[in-house]
Amino acid sequence: MVLFTKLLLAHLIGDFLLQPSRWVIHKEANKEKSRYLYLHVLLHFALIMLLVWDLQYWKIALVIATSHYVIDLAKLYVAPRFRLQSVPFFLDQVLHILVLYCCVYYGNLTEHTMALFQGLDWPLVTAIVFVSSPAAIIMGKLLEAMSDKIELDHKSLPNAGKYIGIIERLFVLMFIIMGRWEAIGLLIGAKSVFRFNDLKESNNRKLTEYILIGTLLSFGLAIITGIIYVNA
Repeated sequence: MVLFTKLLLAHLIGDFLLQPSRWVIHKEANKEKSRYLYLHVLLHFALIMLLVWDLQYWKIALVIATSHYVIDLAKLYVAPRFRLQSVPFFLDQVLHILVLYCCVYYGNLTEHTMALFQGLDWPLVTAIVFVSSPAAIIMGKLLEAMSDKIELDHKSLPNAGKYIGIIERLFVLMFIIMGRWEAIGLLIGAKSVFRFNDLKESNNRKLTEYILIGTLLSFGLAIITGIIYVNA
């Protein structure tokens, strides 16, 4: 685990802290002809050797550096095909981390992976999944009759309310598991403060009631889920 942590730290430093924007732009424009692509790969190799501080791991460093070159080059060619650049970005990061994992546990990769899955807290995983999209869909069905009577605010970001609800339910679940019930009150208070000006300006009682019911439903579902998990 220590080795994986060091390799991950080297990756984070090399990919984020020590990669200027001009390198990224130059790579996107010149692809395999970009000198910064090769400098970036060499930097990763050097960071791995520096953090591991053991010459016997040079082969692992070489494999990771080579795979980094291949993955980054593939990303440079594939990324323009995606409308959302976040998709190739996250795919790129996942592939890099998978390579690190495979290099560290290559001797017992299958056994270690199986042990990870068997050691998962499956009730917690289920609770996390439930308070995300399933809870949002349930709320949508419960509020369906009311939503038809509310005028849509076209100034809002697409699906912003959905994502805000998912994030707040995840926070509530985390606070319940930690036993920090007072933090839930602070979260409700913070949300109320941010919503106050919008509701005051709209002067729409139906919208106020709709948001209040939605907020209570969202927190209620998360609280019930947390209580069930803690007492299971």
